[in-house]
Amino acid sequence: MAAIGRLSTKDAVLFLCDMQEKFRPNIFQFTNIVSNASRLLQASRILGIPPILTEQYPKGLGPTVPELGAEGLKAHAKTSFTMMSEDVEKELQALGNPKQAILCGIEAHACIACTTFDLLEKGMEVHIVADAVSSRSQTDRLFALSRLKQSGAFLTTTEAVLLQLVQDAKHPNFKEIQKLLAHQSPDTGLLAFFSAL
Repeated sequence: MAAIGRLSTKDAVLFLCDMQEKFRPNIFQFTNIVSNASRLLQASRILGIPPILTEQYPKGLGPTVPELGAEGLKAHAKTSFTMMSEDVEKELQALGNPKQAILCGIEAHACIACTTFDLLEKGMEVHIVADAVSSRSQTDRLFALSRLKQSGAFLTTTEAVLLQLVQDAKHPNFKEIQKLLAHQSPDTGLLAFFSAL
């Protein structure tokens, strides 16, 4: 049976890709993308889902933006377009090789794409949070999402991830997650993508 993509807190890891200071003025919908990724990070802390953070060439592109709320997380520096560095591979092994990746950050057609391919090749289920992923160009972003869906990744949204992870209003952490849902996710320009499907 084909995988249906049901998320589970027991077997997931949150990937936070390269949301750095120098990208701020150039990435389409940067503020809203980081805001959604921040909600996912807050949820991961509430639900015990381990987060993995990378930075692309931080010496030149600067640190992770503070509004992500990633203080205290070890940032894995990299130059490759995949998040799957040797350090990240070791971290995944130490976590017991989780089977599901929740992926957000930038850029959709570069580091998100290369990371997705690597994770899929490892046999992991990849959930790309479309409203927490972007590129400099909306064209590159939308074509990357379409391409990654063709490769077998699941496309989802911030709110869908939060609700799938708790699955029930009786979940012991539901009230805390509900607070993260108090304000609806900002529009990040994805409707054009769906009208083209």
